[in-house]
Amino acid sequence: MRIAIVINTSWNIYNFRKGLVKSLLNKGHQVIAIAPKDEYSQRLIDLGCEFLPIQLENKGTNPFKDFLLFFHLIKKYKKANADVFLQYTIKPNIYGSFAAAWLKKPTICNVSGLGTIFIHPNKISSKIGMMLYKFAFRFPSKVFFQNEDDRKLFLEKELLKEEITDVLPGSGVDLNFFKNEIPFQRNSPFIFLMIARLLKDKGLEEYAQAAGIIKQQFHQVEFQILGKMDSSKGSIEPEKLDYWIKNNVLKYLGETDNVKQFIEKSDVVVLPSYREGTPKTLLEALALSKPIVTTNVAGCKETVINEKNGYICNVKSKEDLAEKMIKIMLLSDEKLKEFGYESRKLAESKFDENTVIHKYIETINEVCKT
Repeated sequence: MRIAIVINTSWNIYNFRKGLVKSLLNKGHQVIAIAPKDEYSQRLIDLGCEFLPIQLENKGTNPFKDFLLFFHLIKKYKKANADVFLQYTIKPNIYGSFAAAWLKKPTICNVSGLGTIFIHPNKISSKIGMMLYKFAFRFPSKVFFQNEDDRKLFLEKELLKEEITDVLPGSGVDLNFFKNEIPFQRNSPFIFLMIARLLKDKGLEEYAQAAGIIKQQFHQVEFQILGKMDSSKGSIEPEKLDYWIKNNVLKYLGETDNVKQFIEKSDVVVLPSYREGTPKTLLEALALSKPIVTTNVAGCKETVINEKNGYICNVKSKEDLAEKMIKIMLLSDEKLKEFGYESRKLAESKFDENTVIHKYIETINEVCKT
């Protein structure tokens, strides 16, 4: 079969869907990667994919440009001539579903996170986004969600029919690659690591504020942030990041292709996000036997069994976040190691990438039989 994967960046396909791509190729299928061209596009070609570049503005809400995107996708989908289109992220899910329906091609969508449409639901753009979802999601054969809360929210708002929905454990994690073979040892200073795009909705401000609170009481502690600067409206202002760095509140590690090395060197991974699908970085931290501190919100809370492999804190609360980080920092070496062991167990039982890949292959076979 010819199977197309459509996402908002080539980086996204390579970093989050590489396991699925390789599995499909190994089974003899042809895989067409459809995404904007970036430095990862060639890597997809090297894997064995065909690559079709598209023009897509991830953050834009210009209705005229989005209307043109629909016709642009029709042209690319025709060229791809795929038997089925696997679509991810908001615009491919919406406009790709329209384009595939126009061409009478089946689609499988994945809602990998709700983004600002649902975090800020009263905005006009959010209301338009929900309306578009409701129209577009009449067409897919299957819509996967990354947590049960997101699925229920779409159903409550009557954006799609329940019978086409299913839940996956995020994009899963490669348990063979993300396996910590370094013996446990507490760092001095103790290292907290947050991995995320530098967005306010990721809870970066709360992380910095909590770091400030903790540093007033403890000196042997370091707060790292690893991730890409973002140009969207919700990004952290560069001058604010500079202030945190210059005042030794946060240590900024930049961005990287190899998060594994940074997770391995940390003591605890933190993500105080406002809402997620299922964050890949937390799954990788679980697999690498790291305790977690994260918020009690959809997508994040699924990665922590409270007081067993980490702590769950209140969203948008610097005080509660600081309290939970202090609590985990004061654990004995034996207890901290035990938390890490429980994280790995959770990754193995719930978030194995092979579970996700098997579900996709099963669904593709079902869809393409009809």
